[in-house]
Amino acid sequence: MNGLYNIYMVGVGGQGIGLLAELLARAADYAGLPVRACDTHGLAQRGGMVASHLRLGACYSPLVPEGQAHLAIALERHEALRAAGRMLARSGALIWYDTCLQPLDVRMGQVPQCRVSDIENAVAKLSGKTFRVSRDDLQDARMQNIAIVSDLLKHGLVPGLSKEHVVKAMSDLMDAKTLEANLILL
Repeated sequence: MNGLYNIYMVGVGGQGIGLLAELLARAADYAGLPVRACDTHGLAQRGGMVASHLRLGACYSPLVPEGQAHLAIALERHEALRAAGRMLARSGALIWYDTCLQPLDVRMGQVPQCRVSDIENAVAKLSGKTFRVSRDDLQDARMQNIAIVSDLLKHGLVPGLSKEHVVKAMSDLMDAKTLEANLILL
């Protein structure tokens, strides 16, 4: 990998963004990539937004600047739309899990429900690519983040990252039973 590669991850409290960020950071480390990471939390315990920043390559700050994410990962539909509008770089890629948990501002009526077409249009305006993930075969909804990682690997969305690196990172972070259940998704 040459240069800097910015990844912005977002979801709603309780979806596993922290695990996803740690998994990708460790996998990048196993791949020999320089990595900096940072988590930011809103009202996570009350269904609020949770975000993580991951930067691969030489940089001083772990925070991805607005509009400079080469890759945005979202674990919820509304957060996917926000990530596309605020963080995604021109020609960037958005991969998102299609579930609708209604973040706090949607539940309060401050922001309308979004549609799949809203997300696709936002990414198209940036000449980017969008990858919608939805799986009916998950044993547990908490496995959505690994379903995202599976598609991320399938489409080669993180330069230098392989399934081998991800499996090593998963082995570090999951007990044997959880690891076995999640490896089926890869």
